[in-house]
Amino acid sequence: MDAMAPTRPTEPHQRRFRLTREPAAAAEARGQVRAVIRAWNVPVDPDIAVLLTIAADEPAGTTQTGRGLALVAALSTEWGSFRTPAGEVRYFTLAFQPDLHIQQKTPTSEGATW
Repeated sequence: MDAMAPTRPTEPHQRRFRLTREPAAAAEARGQVRAVIRAWNVPVDPDIAVLLTIAADEPAGTTQTGRGLALVAALSTEWGSFRTPAGEVRYFTLAFQPDLHIQQKTPTSEGATW
C-alpha cells in the first residue's frame, strides 16, 4: 500500500468571532480558543494560546506599549494588527509543537493563527 504525503491546505484555517466589551467577553474568548484547538487538533499549547488571546486584547492607545503585547511578542511566532471598518484586529501565530500528544490527526499547515 502506498502512503501519500500530507499536503498543505491552500488557505490556513481561520475562526473569527466578535466579542462584546463586557466582563464575560474574556471567558468567551478563552472558551472559543480552546474549542478551536480541540476541534482542529492543533498541536500548540492551549494555555499559551488562551493567555495570548487575552493579552492581545489591550485597550486602545496601549497597543504598542502594553505589557500584554510584550507577552504576545515573547511567546508568539508572529503578531500584528490591522484596521477594518469594524475596528482594529489583533492577531498572533503560534508554531506547531509536533511532540504534543494529539488524539486525532493534526493539520498539515505550519502554524495556527487566532
